[in-house]
Amino acid sequence: MSSFVAIDFETANQRRDSACAIGLVKVVDNKIVDQQYRLINPQDSFSDINISIHGINPEDVENEPFFDQVWQELEPMLDGVSFVAAHNMSFDKSVLRKTCESYNIKCPAFKEVCTVNLSRQLYPELINHKLNTVCAHLNIKLDHHNALSDALACAEIVICAAKEGLI
Repeated sequence: MSSFVAIDFETANQRRDSACAIGLVKVVDNKIVDQQYRLINPQDSFSDINISIHGINPEDVENEPFFDQVWQELEPMLDGVSFVAAHNMSFDKSVLRKTCESYNIKCPAFKEVCTVNLSRQLYPELINHKLNTVCAHLNIKLDHHNALSDALACAEIVICAAKEGLI
């Protein structure tokens, strides 16, 4: 494994194209070399449930850039990586795909690794494989549902898997 990016999104509501925060962590040779966090103005309403999960309010993003500006800045982090990882990749990939579609941006193609699946392989004894459970097991610091903290934790899980020879 040479390099990968861990990604995490938070959304304003149940719509997959309502990204309001993104965290990206780039890892090269099992070392974190870059990390980025951006709030995003989703141009959409916030649901109380989502606010209660991640703590991001409409006021927090009203002066933030829209996704197209944020993605133009962050997408180069994916250049040359072997894969992109996320904890529950199906969610984060769908947020990326739907948000790109909303802005008429070509969604990047990449190999993907889901750290939920990796965690199931590595730690079958855990009661569940939610990010906070896996992080507690591995003593990884986590500010759950902060996009950067979740992406950092995901990166650490991949690094653990690499050390175990699963990647």
